[in-house]
Amino acid sequence: MAAPPARADADPSPTSPLTARDPPGRQAEKNETACEDRNAESLDRLLPPVGTGHSPRKRTTSQCKSEPPLLRTSKRTIYTAGRPPWYNEHGTQSKEAFAIGLGGGSASGKTTVARMIIEALDVPWVVLLSMDSFYKVLTEQQQEQAAHNNFNFDHPDAFDFDLIISTLKKLKQGKSVKVPVYDFTTHSRKRDWKTLYGANVIIFEGIMAFADKTLLEGLVPVSPCRLLASSRSLAHRLHQLLDMKIFVDTDSDIRLVRRLRRDISERGRDIEGVIKQYNKFVKPSFDQYIQPTMRLADIVVPRGSGNTVAIDLIVQHVHSQLEERKLRWDMAALASAHQCHPLPQTLSVLKSTPQVRGMHTIIRDKETSRDEFIFYSKRLMRLLIEHALSFLPFQDCVVRTPQGQDYAGKCYAGKQITGVSILRAGETMEPALRAVCKDVRIGTILIQTNQLTGEPELHYLRLPKDISDDHVILMDCTVSTGAAAMMAVRVLLDHDVPEDKIFLLSLLMAEMGVHSVAYAFPRVRIITTAVDKRVNDLFRIIPGIGNFGDRYFGTDAVPDGSDEEEVAYTG
Repeated sequence: MAAPPARADADPSPTSPLTARDPPGRQAEKNETACEDRNAESLDRLLPPVGTGHSPRKRTTSQCKSEPPLLRTSKRTIYTAGRPPWYNEHGTQSKEAFAIGLGGGSASGKTTVARMIIEALDVPWVVLLSMDSFYKVLTEQQQEQAAHNNFNFDHPDAFDFDLIISTLKKLKQGKSVKVPVYDFTTHSRKRDWKTLYGANVIIFEGIMAFADKTLLEGLVPVSPCRLLASSRSLAHRLHQLLDMKIFVDTDSDIRLVRRLRRDISERGRDIEGVIKQYNKFVKPSFDQYIQPTMRLADIVVPRGSGNTVAIDLIVQHVHSQLEERKLRWDMAALASAHQCHPLPQTLSVLKSTPQVRGMHTIIRDKETSRDEFIFYSKRLMRLLIEHALSFLPFQDCVVRTPQGQDYAGKCYAGKQITGVSILRAGETMEPALRAVCKDVRIGTILIQTNQLTGEPELHYLRLPKDISDDHVILMDCTVSTGAAAMMAVRVLLDHDVPEDKIFLLSLLMAEMGVHSVAYAFPRVRIITTAVDKRVNDLFRIIPGIGNFGDRYFGTDAVPDGSDEEEVAYTG
């Protein structure tokens, strides 16, 4: 028989900064409020809005409660929508993310505990996945039952476990996933699903985080003995996915009070209906299905968010696991992987005519004024994009001229062209693309390098809808190691853009970056105006062009005169 889960019953230390600001219930309310629908133009607009007021019946959707896009702590900003993970010089992921399962009864404080763990972990990338997102779509009859508080949302059959399993598997593998957004007011999934990526840590929280539907079948009572006997079946599906399982054990009276406050103030329900549903469904389901799963937990946290000792122990264990996995971007390996190799056939360099070489001379000269730098950079960008368009697919077509004669010509054979710029320097290429491609759609990606770990990190993403059918022109002004370009390509692939429909355009590239991208993604077309042979010890292109962003936008360079653009995102 398996050993019983550990209990962290020690007296709690003084309240953490998070709980000192708000009690658990209040914090949970803020978590739900923080995610109103917003079309962000910048990272600042993704920050949770001030205020917690709710109008009756206005229910925050399932995704918002557990996945605010940004979480500010005293030490860092944590991006809880995730990111593409750690890719090596081959464009593959060597280690899986650390997944934590967080179970417990309804209103036990799971979300609050999860946020406290996130803040204490102090890692930049966390995906917080709520089981609330995976309620099944109700039939008309079930909708009618739910409207009269006669549908059991606390039963295993209410959840789509197949979708849960597949989503967790993909997140652990670093793949993007589409997660449904559930609206508790209408008891239905919203039309738009949310895209999430893998991360350092994945926290999956829900009332039945440890209960598989194949384990708990039908409405028959499930005894603890049956749960233990069936634990091997569960282990096959969930235990392989969850590296750590935590059960939040909160007194039933406290959970009832929290549920009353939430359902009345946020979901516009009356006290009689809430109590009816609690007595008829919530409490029996907890006793029958949820509490027995406590035996499957690695650690039980009594008193929820008040037990800071337990949370500290959890954080220490996760830190040790992350250290063992050594999830790091190995830039040195990236640099040495393809030395002395011939340049790939997927590379196309704009012909170095006297005109092109003359423009390079001007923009590489450190004495060139900003006005001239911008002017000749724009000329090169226009030539580069015109050259790149020649690689798009064309088909034969015949048109009738004004003289009434047929002309056998060519026309674009694709559906649409979309430009995606890697901020910030990449956006300077957008006007040239718009000048030659009528009605082109534009997306943006912001990638920066963590100066402590060297890992490229996705900070912001905005892509047009239905981009998978388009030919995508990915734009960045300089590519040194190829790290940012590889991650940007990875993002496009995760959005189902075919590899052979991606064109990477850059004014200047280092051979190292060319090899890295070409080896990882051999069908991506790489197009540039020049390739420099070397990068220095700081992975900056030699002889290079300097900090393109600073020179173009007129911003101050870093004190040592280094290429701060490549420091911000190496590659």
